[in-house]
Parts: sequence; C-alpha cells; structure tokens
Amino acid sequence: MRSPAGSRRRSLTRASAAFVVAGSIAAACSSGESALEIDSGEPSGTTAAPAATSGSTSGSTGDAATDDTAVASTTTQAPAVELPDCPVDALAGADGVVELTFWHALNDVLEDSLIELTDAYNAGQDAVRVTLQNQIGYDEALDKYIQSSADSRPDLIQIPEFTLQSFAQSGTLLPVDACLEASGLDTSNFLERALDTYAFEGVVWSMPFNVSNPVLYYLRPKFEAAGLDPDVSPITLEDMRTTSQQIVDSGAARYGWVVDSGPNSGGAWFLEQWFARADQLYANNDNGRSAPATEVLFDGPTGVELMTFVQSMIVDELAVSIGDNSGGQDTYLKLIDPSADGAMTIGTSAALGGVIDALGSGLAPGLTTDDVGVGPMPGPSPEPSANLGGASLAIVDGKGDEKTAAAWDYITYLTTAEVQSRWASQTGYVPVRSDALDLEPLSSTYADDPRFRVAYDQMVGGIDGQASLAPVLGPQREVRAVTANATAAIFAGADVAETLADAADQANALIASYNQRN
Repeated sequence: MRSPAGSRRRSLTRASAAFVVAGSIAAACSSGESALEIDSGEPSGTTAAPAATSGSTSGSTGDAATDDTAVASTTTQAPAVELPDCPVDALAGADGVVELTFWHALNDVLEDSLIELTDAYNAGQDAVRVTLQNQIGYDEALDKYIQSSADSRPDLIQIPEFTLQSFAQSGTLLPVDACLEASGLDTSNFLERALDTYAFEGVVWSMPFNVSNPVLYYLRPKFEAAGLDPDVSPITLEDMRTTSQQIVDSGAARYGWVVDSGPNSGGAWFLEQWFARADQLYANNDNGRSAPATEVLFDGPTGVELMTFVQSMIVDELAVSIGDNSGGQDTYLKLIDPSADGAMTIGTSAALGGVIDALGSGLAPGLTTDDVGVGPMPGPSPEPSANLGGASLAIVDGKGDEKTAAAWDYITYLTTAEVQSRWASQTGYVPVRSDALDLEPLSSTYADDPRFRVAYDQMVGGIDGQASLAPVLGPQREVRAVTANATAAIFAGADVAETLADAADQANALIASYNQRN
C-alpha cells in the first residue's frame, strides 16, 4: 500500500491540495495559455509586489527565516475537490502497442544509461514502446515545450526542480499524485525528501528520477603533495579556507578552490544550498512550498556573510572563478590546467560517472580514475547536508487514457528498486528509494567505491525541515539568472551587500509579476 500523505511533510490537507490542482488548471484554461507560456516573457521591473497578508514577511532578512511568524503561510483551507483521474489500468484495453514519446535532457554516459534502461523496458513487454528524444539540455527542453502546441508536446517530459511551480500551474500536466492514488503504489521505500522535492502545495506533480546534489571533487595527489590526508575532505567553509591555504602554501596547486557562477551551479548553489545548510529559508512561505513565495530572503546577513566568505577567498588567491561554466566542464578542466591549476571544485554528483570515464580515457596524463576524491559539499555547518536537485518524470495531460497509462507504467519501471540500483551505479545519481541500496550492482558499487555514496548520505542526513527542500519559485529559472549575475559580480569584487540587495529587488519583481499573471 502507498504511504499515507500525512506521513510526508505537507502543509496542506489532501482536500485543499486537490483544490489547488483544479484551480490552477481552470485558471490556465480560462486564460487560453499555460502558465509556462505566460511566464516566458520578461516582467516589468516596476511591478508592485502583492500586499503582504498577516503572517508573511515584510522584509528580506534571511536570518529571520527561523522565526515561524516570519515565514507563515498565507494560504487558507479550500473546499474538498478530488484529484483528477489517472487511468492506470487503461493499457489492458489498448488496441495494439501504445507509442510513447519521452523528451529528456541527458547526454554522454547519462544518456547511454537511459537508452540501455529504456531498451530493456521495451524488450521486456509488448504493450508500450518508448521513443526517447534528446532535447540537449533542460533549458532547451523547456523552451521547446513552451513553444509547442498541445498536439506536438511529448507524452512524458523530464523536468528539473527549478521548473516545478511553473509546470504545476501550467494546466498541462497530470499530477503523478493522482496516479499514486489510483495505483496504490507502495512508496514506503521512496526517499521522503525525493518525493517532497517535487511537491507543490501538497501535491506531488512529477516523479523523482535522476536526482542529485552538489559534492566536492578534489585531486588526491594534490592533497598528498600538500601534506593533507587524501581520505579526509573539508566539511565546513572554514575547512575550505584552511585546506586551500595549505595547498597554495605548499605549491601543490596554484589555487585551492575552483568556483563558478553558472545559473544551474555556483550561481544558484552558493545561496540555495548554503541557506539550507544553515537551516535558513531562501524564500518566504516555507521556500514557496506552503503557498506561492512573494519574496526572497537571500539578501540578509546570512547571504552577505556567505558571499563575503567566497569573495575573500578569491581576493586572497585561495580560490579562482572560471565564470559561468556554460559547458559544465570548465571547473573540472581547471583542476588539470597546466598553467594555473586548482585542487578542489564543487560539482553535481551526476557528473561522477563522466569524470571517472574521462580520467580513464587518458584526458589528464598522469592521473588515474582513483585519483579523484569525492566528499560532501562544504558549507556553513559541521554536518553534511544538501538539497536535492536533478530532474523528474512528468506526465503531459490530454494525451488520452492509454498514453497516460503507458507513461505511468514506464515511470513505475524506472523507479523500481532494481532499475534505480543500476541507474545510480552507472551514473552517480542518487537512488530515489532506499531498498535500491540492498540490490546489485549498487550494493557492490557503494561498498567498493564509496565516492558514489557521498551524495546519498548527505541527502538523507543533515537538516530536516522546510529549509531542506529546494525553494519553489514560479520564475525560478529567471531568478537563478539574477543570482548568477550577482555571484559573478561579487566574485569580480562588487560590494556584497549592495549586489545582493539589488538582486533581491530584481528577484522580487520577477516573483510579483509572475504571481499577478497566475
């Protein structure tokens, strides 16, 4: 049986959550556009923010986030309305094979693994055939989805966590909560944080699949050359400074720490992840999960302190920024730069398989696959913890009962313990269910190569509350672009407090504009 909804950290009842589903779909239909389409333009920077209701924050101080009155939800209970139907049994009446189109954004070894799993699914049954269509990246997939008509959209799409609210309010998805309800799928072994990450106002909209979090990559030979224990990585930010100082002073590397300001890496992580690690909310209304956020909180003392720390590391030449890291590989390549190398960088755990493969191919002469170390993402507390990122599987609505049932069948296959064991072992993604750890090949992978387990351990440990769930903002992609620009400016020497205050103003204008349109 499925675990009761009340066992998860949801702030709304099932009845009020279902009302949100019906209300968002109705609103989208009445406008003639999806919320995704409405949000695709640039908002006016002069749009007034919605008036704060009782219990909402009026300032932007991140340190106030632990005060219950400062982050109280502005939501009220709504009349009971059922979740939409999910015809999970419709495959039984299908006339022939149901063709399913799945848009994904995985590349290299990640795509290879998805192809392998999908080929096995197609060969293992004769009711559904899945066709994979690679959209190159998440941004490209989102833009194409926005621009596509209902008929030309896929049956299933991979959506990252930063698009959750806009997709949930678009009126184009069937919430997977409806399918969980209809199928009675047992979710007792699913990681609570994984399901909760893709829940908005109490409804799980998409199924977690390729989930990850940031980890520390470092070169063990450079630790050894600096007289450091290569089996012990820095945990706190102060550890990062101490370790970097020893690496630079010893001459083991030109810089200790390589940072970037990309919107889906350092330009987002250094605020989002570290606020969670500090048990501080990034946005009001429980990071936008109990009700739509109306303002960000990253420009207060916590944000200023965190970004000042990184800036000081760069000023002291203990760290170096490589910019926006648009290719996703520049931070790793800087570690082997023959002219001005680094020793450590923070990157997604999903890159682990690719990093190991690259070293195995001889990309860095003199380095072997064993020379890269992996540790928890350092942060502002001594206990490792990280918000979950990555992507999920979303069912596109309006495709007919048979395709909906086929999509659900494929989703349940990809999230079985057996498949998640193979998936996590091959890629570095975190399994979305704990029983995958008991199965081969993941059981042996985690035992033989603990680097693959770091992301799992820091996700299930540490902070356990609303701050431990990634912020949900309607225009989050645009907000991340704002924080990325602010991060780049700070790394280049800009005043930290002024830069964050300006970024918060821009983010709040984006949020206000989005909320007014939705």
